Amino acid sequence: MAFIISSPCKDEKAAECVDVCPVDCIEEGKDMFYIDPDICIDCGACEAVCPVEAIYHEDELPEEENEYIEINRKFFQE
Repeated sequence: MAFIISSPCKDEKAAECVDVCPVDCIEEGKDMFYIDPDICIDCGACEAVCPVEAIYHEDELPEEENEYIEINRKFFQE
């Protein structure tokens, strides 16, 4: 998994990330968006346009947001 959408997206769902994703790997959930790690090509376009700065490369995700790694995984396992 390369990029993670974290808590600032929750209930915000601005969707600029969806518009710029060249491979359509971002899916809308009930409260926020999620990045499909099997489709993501690590281009970073989504991170650059997020108005609430909710998208991080997994290696740069703030420690207090680590739970979103598992939240993202669970979304795509359902």
